[in-house]
Amino acid sequence: MDEKPKKKVRLEDLPDLLTVREVSDLLRVSPLTIKRWGKRGKLPAIRINSRGDRRYKKEAVLWLLGMQEKTE
Repeated sequence: MDEKPKKKVRLEDLPDLLTVREVSDLLRVSPLTIKRWGKRGKLPAIRINSRGDRRYKKEAVLWLLGMQEKTE
């Protein structure tokens, strides 16, 4: 099987709100881990639309990575 090479993620190209998949790819953890972190308050989620999809602030993800000061 041929696997597509992963694209390099550039922080400046990321949107202000990230999906579960984008955050899990960026942090190299499972999407389920991201959802668990949200429930525990480690990475708070913003719920959007009627389905309640999760979005995460880029600043919160960068803070988790130790790349930005916490602002709230």
